[in-house]
Amino acid sequence: MKGVEMPEINWDELKDLAIEAMKTAYAPYSGYPVGASALVDDGRLVSGCNVENASTGLGTCAENGLVSMLHRTGGGRLVAFYCVNGNGDVIVPCGRCRQLLYEHGGPNLLVTMPSGIMRMDEVLPQGFGPADLALVATSQITIDTPYALRESDAEKEKKDK
Repeated sequence: MKGVEMPEINWDELKDLAIEAMKTAYAPYSGYPVGASALVDDGRLVSGCNVENASTGLGTCAENGLVSMLHRTGGGRLVAFYCVNGNGDVIVPCGRCRQLLYEHGGPNLLVTMPSGIMRMDEVLPQGFGPADLALVATSQITIDTPYALRESDAEKEKKDK
């Protein structure tokens, strides 16, 4: 990402988009609609909502829809994330979704939490990622580090200082 400026984060815009997404959630079983939005490193905004299913385990979280939209619209790295419930209140991503966000935003992803904005490596300390799969000598998996987990040029320069 040499020479590319990180987009400015408009938290109010992210909140509004998360609320808009929440209003389209399909939650007839739990009655708990969720909406999520995120800013991508190229300035795009992506969003998602939860979609339940009568077979409970087949439902998807809002974060799943958001990551699907991320890849459907060109991929990239999530840099800021916002998630709300049916009241528009900030909520904590579940453990599964924290893993998903870590893989697509990396440790520097900024996440709104009820207590304030936190980095992903604070929300998910010692997060498990694709690089961990390659650490096992018997693994049949060869992993090229996903874009979101690679250090940006700015991060490399900061580390070298």
